[in-house]
Parts: sequence; C-alpha cells; structure tokens
Amino acid sequence: MYRVVQVRIREAGRIHYFKTGDVSLEAGDHCIVETDRGCDYGEVVSEPEMVLDAEPERTLKKVLRRASSGDEEQISRNKEEAKKASDKCIEKIAAHNLVMKLIYVEYSFDRHKLIFYFSAEGRIDFRELVKDLAAVFKARIELRQIGVRDEAKILGGIGCCGRPLCCASFLREFVPVNIKMAKNQRLPLNPDKISGVCGRLLCCLKYENETYKKYKKGMPVEGSKVTTKQGEGVVKDINILKQTVVVDLGEGRTVNLPVKELIGELKKNFRKKDKSPSGPKETQE
Repeated sequence: MYRVVQVRIREAGRIHYFKTGDVSLEAGDHCIVETDRGCDYGEVVSEPEMVLDAEPERTLKKVLRRASSGDEEQISRNKEEAKKASDKCIEKIAAHNLVMKLIYVEYSFDRHKLIFYFSAEGRIDFRELVKDLAAVFKARIELRQIGVRDEAKILGGIGCCGRPLCCASFLREFVPVNIKMAKNQRLPLNPDKISGVCGRLLCCLKYENETYKKYKKGMPVEGSKVTTKQGEGVVKDINILKQTVVVDLGEGRTVNLPVKELIGELKKNFRKKDKSPSGPKETQE
C-alpha cells in the first residue's frame, strides 16, 4: 500500500493526487511537489488516503517535502512579485488596446514561469503582449483565458448559504448543471435564487438531484385525477421528500395525504417506478 494526498497547485491551480512517501502531511499544510516542469508548491486539501498496491499508480508525482520556513518565505516573495507583475501587465494590456480583463497572476515556485489568468468575450491575439512581458520579467510567460466559473474559483467568496464557495474550497472539477435540476427540486426558477456569484447555475443543484429524481418516481403528476378515502380529487401539489400530495376534493375541500394512501389511481397519471434488480434508471417525463 502507498499513501496519497490531494494538493492544490499554487493558489489558482488544479487539485491533483500526489504520493506522500515518508512525508507526514495534514490538510492545510504547504508542501513542495514534483511536477512535469520541475518543483512547485501547493496546499494539501485532503487527509492522507491509503491506496492498495494492486491499484494502478497511474503517473502520480511525489511530494518532495513539507514546506520549510525558507520555502514559505520564497512563496511570500513570489506573491509580492506577482502583484507587481499584475500592475505591469495591466499597463501592457492598455498599451496594446486589448479587450481583456486580468483576473490573477502567480509565479511558479522556482520563478521560472509566470502565469496570467484573464477573461474575455472572444479570442484574443496576445502574442505581442507575451513578447513584452517576457522581455520585462525574463521568465516563461503563460496566459490562460478562463470563464466566469473559473474566475469565481480563483477569487473565492461566500455563497448564498453563508459558506465559502464550493469551487474555491473542495470541488476538483466543475460538473454540468442544468435548469432541469432546479425543476426536479421544485425550486423557484428565479435567476437570483438559483445562480451563484459567477452568474451561472449553482453547483450545489447537482448534489441532491439524484435523490429528488429517485423519490419523484411513483408520485402522481400535478393535475392528475386520483381517488382517496374521502373521494375523488385532483392533485394540486406534491412534496417529494415527505412523499405527500395535496388533493383538491372540490367545494373548497383539500387534503394532504401520503402517496401510499391514494387508492384507485390511474397508472398513466403517475411517474414510472423502476423495478429492475440493477437499480433505478432515469425515465423520460
């Protein structure tokens, strides 16, 4: 068996697994890691995990060491120099009349590479800008165009739940999110209610979507006719998690009943239940 941890490369980098070897690490520690282009620094974002030898090691790189006081000083200097590079880059962008927004700048640990993150509506020809920046900083220059979700991940912030943004704290990759997930959870389709600080649909819509889909199956459709012990009526509302329905019996009478108490229901008015032994499957509605 061997031990691995998840490490976020630099502040704005991706999260990758690294083999720890004999290095003792905990979540929150800074460390120096091996990368394809030399050594770099990162922050441990998970507790160590044990992996069986039988599992393929893929091409995992190694954690070289826990960051020392000297390494921490180097990281701090890199951040200060990156701020100066940001100001210089903004000047160069204006000089070249480029329609782009600089988001963040960071140095690699060994100062051999300087990365500029920017956003723009379309493609930008920044070849002349790269030449100017390389002449000023004497380092390998990399410009990365990112979207609004990546911008939120880099800059961070607080979500509508009052907690740090998922993308900036623990999400390794962005998952596809669509409006149907909000409909499945019967959320108000108000952009202000279901959008994150990035302006896109909330990533957390994905978390409970499968649970709602599972419990929604077997429930009647709103507007369908059902039979209850109190008589026939029309389904006006459903509560997916509680598995209850509100039935209008007419003449101003409504009842709130568990789905299992409905009798004489018409199968065509109900969502399909999956009875396959392999587990539930998504059905078209």
